[in-house]
Amino acid sequence: MKNVSRRSIVVALASLAALVCGRGNAAPDESRRAFIDQAFAMKRRAVESGDQPFGAVIVRASDIVGYGPSRVVIKKDWTAHAEREAIRDAQTRLGRKDLFDCVMYSTSRPCSDCERAAADAKLARMYVGAEAADAGTPRQMP
Repeated sequence: MKNVSRRSIVVALASLAALVCGRGNAAPDESRRAFIDQAFAMKRRAVESGDQPFGAVIVRASDIVGYGPSRVVIKKDWTAHAEREAIRDAQTRLGRKDLFDCVMYSTSRPCSDCERAAADAKLARMYVGAEAADAGTPRQMP
């Protein structure tokens, strides 16, 4: 095997074991509902502070590790979308850039730039909208 790190192999085996045992990164329906509700709480926080109506949270092992109300207007920063804010918060809290064992819950489908950021952070999965629809694994958008 060329250029395959031990960590990559361990992560792949752990993911495979979780799928085989039925314990993927997706939370059960009631937990998924609670996490999407928290994303909508971030949306309310954004609106109350005068920002755009978007929110997101990042979840790891049933714990929220990243919070993201939209801060585009407040920060005067076009990159401060809710999804990116949640990713940045999770990376800071976890002390690492790689979020391979985390899932994002967002009030709407991320824009292509935010989905690219989610893919760069190696998020395992995304759930979007009021129904917490499974949006799959983040993709590198062209």
